[in-house]
Amino acid sequence: MDEAKWYVAHTYSGYENNVRVNILKTVENRNLQDQIFDVLVPVETVVEVNNGKPKTVERKIFPGYVFVKMVMNDDSWYVVRNTRGVTGFVGPGSKPVPLTPTEIKALGIALPGSENENKPVVKFDGKVGDQVMILTGAWEDTVGEITGINEGKQCLTINVEMFGRETPVEIGFTDVKLM
Repeated sequence: MDEAKWYVAHTYSGYENNVRVNILKTVENRNLQDQIFDVLVPVETVVEVNNGKPKTVERKIFPGYVFVKMVMNDDSWYVVRNTRGVTGFVGPGSKPVPLTPTEIKALGIALPGSENENKPVVKFDGKVGDQVMILTGAWEDTVGEITGINEGKQCLTINVEMFGRETPVEIGFTDVKLM
């Protein structure tokens, strides 16, 4: 028997979860568990900071796409391709192309069996030039102006006044609130 691989199906935007549920129901009804193993809608956990209050939300990483782990044959292709909301597979023409381990790693998503992990990402709603108040640490209750935002390190560079001079300070997204 062929080895199961991850394939990507294109869906109508907003129908990803419906497509996932419908494929899994069809697999159960037709006893295709030995051909279609998993259906995923990759999401990321994002911590949005609004006025110093963190809020955790889940967002789809690839809106309009569903990842299916399956053994490609006529039956499995038919089930996925003819599920309501699916517009086709990713690949040339009607021939689906499986994701390679390198592609899965480059996508940065946590597919079962891959080495990637979903780590929470913090989004900050301020911009350079905004005034913020520091909420914790040695600079608590200090007001400063944002001079830089580093999404990768999840921190801000803020100019605060110290000894009569503007001094840059690096502080995490969750440690400030917008003024």
